[in-house]
Amino acid sequence: MPIKIVEGLPICKELKREQIVTMDESTARTQDIRPLKILILNLMPKKETTELQLLRLLGNTPLQIEVDLMYTATYEASNTPISHLNQYYKTFDEIKDQQYDGLIITGAPVEQFEYNEVNYIDELKTILDWSQKNAFSRLFICWGAQYALNYFYGIDNYKLEQKLFGIYEYDVLEADQPLLRGFNDTYQVPQSRHTSISIETIQAQKDLRITTKHPEFGPDIITTTDNLDIFLLGHLEYDRETLHQEYQRDKEAGSKIALPENYYPGDDDSKTPKFTWKSNAFLLYNNWLNEVYQHTYYNLKDILKEDK
Repeated sequence: MPIKIVEGLPICKELKREQIVTMDESTARTQDIRPLKILILNLMPKKETTELQLLRLLGNTPLQIEVDLMYTATYEASNTPISHLNQYYKTFDEIKDQQYDGLIITGAPVEQFEYNEVNYIDELKTILDWSQKNAFSRLFICWGAQYALNYFYGIDNYKLEQKLFGIYEYDVLEADQPLLRGFNDTYQVPQSRHTSISIETIQAQKDLRITTKHPEFGPDIITTTDNLDIFLLGHLEYDRETLHQEYQRDKEAGSKIALPENYYPGDDDSKTPKFTWKSNAFLLYNNWLNEVYQHTYYNLKDILKEDK
């Protein structure tokens, strides 16, 4: 089924080229279907890149999806034109009276700051509090996942001796986990972070479980026991070239950056990387939407009655 997004969003052309079907408001009204409402809080600097990555995954499903894009009003983005945000995004004040089947909070390049040093942290706290009652299921990515674990469970991250940067193979610990339906025993995922979460701090929380982990680098996917909150420390949404672009950016800036591990054939950065995580990315997001569809309320207002 098509994905309903704001009419005129520039990335629609690329989605169409990739055969991801989109539709506008007028077309959606002709279909007698209650779409899944998904809200994306996009904290990444290059918002159009992240839009494309996530909408590509959300649009590859038989369900009709309606997406709202949101940005933090308390921080002025420097890598995305304000005209783009004004036309295609909403602020928290504009959506706070709505309810959503799913909320996605992306990563952000702020992990080397203390949480209270992040410009928009107070607004993010407000959004997280609001989401407790107004979003049926939540999916947090990378820094977004680390902060959510800290905010809801008091779990601190820790700094890695060197950046975890590359493609790594993780073990699936729970074969019957609906989120990982169709996964093999192991899967590959891009990682690009300076911080992590220890296994012991997750295991100390009775409401959390580690779904996948690496023998050296710890967890990648953490869920609540009811599967309604999902914390992804990696970046399954990344494109083939994303790590390459990050590497080239840091190298050109004169930063001390190692080659991303297990990424370039023969560790030769002139060669095209293998896209080894693509099918798992589609599977995970498809499984998430399917689980939300099966368990959410037909009348979204009923979410407000839940005791969370």
